[in-house]
Amino acid sequence: MDYQKAKEFVLPKLEKELKPSLYYHNYQHTLDVCKSIEALAEYEGINGDDLTILRTAAVYHDTGFIWQYDNNEPIACEFAKETLPSFGYNADQIERVCVLILATQIPQNPQSKMSEILCDADLDYIGRDDFFITALRLHREWSENSTSKITFKDWYLKQLQFVQKHEYWTEAARKSRGDKKTHNLSQIKELLNLLEATVGQKK
Repeated sequence: MDYQKAKEFVLPKLEKELKPSLYYHNYQHTLDVCKSIEALAEYEGINGDDLTILRTAAVYHDTGFIWQYDNNEPIACEFAKETLPSFGYNADQIERVCVLILATQIPQNPQSKMSEILCDADLDYIGRDDFFITALRLHREWSENSTSKITFKDWYLKQLQFVQKHEYWTEAARKSRGDKKTHNLSQIKELLNLLEATVGQKK
C-alpha cells in the first residue's frame, strides 16, 4: 500500500474539484481530519497496516462530494475501489477502507476501534474553539447546496439537538474534546436564549 502516492493523488483533486460552495466539506476539512487521525490513532495504539488503512480512509472519506452532496459516502467508496488498486491496495484492504468511510454517515455507526477513530476525527470540531465559526460555514454550505433551507435560529436549534445526541466514541477524543464540547453546548443554549429574547423585544 503506497499511502503517500494515494494522498498525493487525492488531495490535489479535492483542492481543485470540490465546489467553492462547500464551505465546510472542503479540502481544508480533509486535512483537518487527517491531522486528528494522527493524534487519536497514536493514543489508541493503532499502527502498521491498520494505520495506513485509517489514513487512507481519512483522505478518501469526502471525495464523494466532488460528484454529489447528499449520500456521498457510497460514491467515495466507489472512487476508492476504482483508484486504490493503482497504489498497491488489494481488494480486502480497499473493502476495509470503504467500511470506515461508510461509518462516517450521519448518524454515525462505527463498528470497530478504527471506525470510531475516523468518526471522532470527522466531528472533531464539536469539541474545539472554532466550533461556532465551523457551524456557520456548515450552515452556509447547506443553504447553497441542500434542498432544505433553514433559518439561523432553526440551524442552532438543530445544532443543539445534534450536539446533545453526539458522543465521542474513543477515550482519546473524550479526554481531549469532552470539556470544550460541554462548554460549546452551553454556549449554543445561551445563543438561542439571546435570539429568543431579541425576537421577544421586537414584538
